[in-house]
Amino acid sequence: MARRSSLREFQERLARRLAEARTADRRGLLGFQAGSENWLIDLAEAGEILPPPPLAAVPLTQPWYRGLANVRGTLYGVVDLACFHGQAPTPAGGRSRLLLAGTRLGIHCALLVTASAGLRSADDFEADPGGDTRPWVGKRLRDAQGHPWLQLDAARLLAAPRFLDASFE
Repeated sequence: MARRSSLREFQERLARRLAEARTADRRGLLGFQAGSENWLIDLAEAGEILPPPPLAAVPLTQPWYRGLANVRGTLYGVVDLACFHGQAPTPAGGRSRLLLAGTRLGIHCALLVTASAGLRSADDFEADPGGDTRPWVGKRLRDAQGHPWLQLDAARLLAAPRFLDASFE
């Protein structure tokens, strides 16, 4: 009898995971807000998104380098994405979140963002012909309501010389 219920539970879990995987394929982008800008990141590039833990300040760094966060025993360098783009600093609390953006690349970097906007589908957007000079902006898009969105290329951001030089001069 125990085997039957275990098999049934296993089948139910498997069916649930398959349904979630199909949904993830349709909703392959994670939306978030950084300051006044709406951003998207491909789920394959995005790591985890979580409430910010206490941050340990690092002296003599740029104002956008917010410090170090301990996430389950691993230290992550935290960059305030809005502040990095010249906007007001993001408070580390309330709706703000840490996006572990470098996990897939083996880089322990987290982006402090203003809020998470949930999972999105590429079908929900159309191309915006405007340009952007930031090399880590993969695409400019518009949603059905006409709001602009920027698609983040995490690999380019994490390799940008300005991003890598957090020291205060």
